[in-house]
Amino acid sequence: MTTVSDGAADALARWLDTMMALRGASENTLDAYRRDVSGFLSFMTGHHGGTQGLAALSRITISDMRAWMAQVRGTGASPRTLARKLSAVKSFFHWLAEREGIDATAVLATRAPRFQARLPRPVDEDGARAVLDTVESQARHPWVAARDLAVVTLLYGCGLRISEALAIDAGALPLGDSLRIVGKGGRERVVPVLPVARAAVADYARACPHDLSPGRPLFRGVRGGALGPRAVQKATQQARMQLGLPASVTPHAMRHSFATHLLNAGGDLRAIQDLLGHASLSTTQAYTAVDTARLTEVYRKTHPRQTASPPEGHGHDQ
Repeated sequence: MTTVSDGAADALARWLDTMMALRGASENTLDAYRRDVSGFLSFMTGHHGGTQGLAALSRITISDMRAWMAQVRGTGASPRTLARKLSAVKSFFHWLAEREGIDATAVLATRAPRFQARLPRPVDEDGARAVLDTVESQARHPWVAARDLAVVTLLYGCGLRISEALAIDAGALPLGDSLRIVGKGGRERVVPVLPVARAAVADYARACPHDLSPGRPLFRGVRGGALGPRAVQKATQQARMQLGLPASVTPHAMRHSFATHLLNAGGDLRAIQDLLGHASLSTTQAYTAVDTARLTEVYRKTHPRQTASPPEGHGHDQ
């Protein structure tokens, strides 16, 4: 990275500390913020031919912002990626304006590029069952097959993110009727655990050759370490290729399917929002592959006083 001033580097570190303390941002989110803002500062250093201290940052112009955006697009970044980077930079400069009193007008006035929101593609119910059956049958070791089935069943049966499933402690065994999950932003929620999910996890626990005492990860790799997401992604990929399903069938698609199938069966939109751990209802709306009329009907039933269409908006979920 091109050198930035000590003052700018210190401000970036303090801003990240604030994001972690006040917003509960995860390590992955903080790393992404750090990369995005550091890249911006590095560009400005090269663009102006000098280290960018706080005083220099206050002199950034609309022309400078356009040059940076052009450089990002020149790397092949999509409009969505550029919008994400700009959001991080704006958040940093908003904090700088409040804490350091710099003029952030040009940065905050910069508009993000428009892009078409990508709606998730859920797996239909037959496809979801086929994925579960195939995941169970393809591993070389029976206990690994039981493990893969247990993880994917939690994604589909409880609507967990893959990171949430892999973070479950072995002390949760045996699973009860519900499971306390710590999701994005440190938000806690309690999700019901269906009998089929409890059974899948119990079968895995009995077959697992590694120590599953409290304080250790529930899901383990072949050598005994904590199971990583890549192994689950690979198992799902092999299953969808064997079944001839599209590339959109991923572990996260199983979570999408959980939401969609619940809603199609008449589930309450607010309840599904809670089960998924979404901070906003708009995110839940984006994760449901139903027609507008059906979504509006459920929304109105959930909010009897609401007579207009649901508010527009979109959310992000990793």
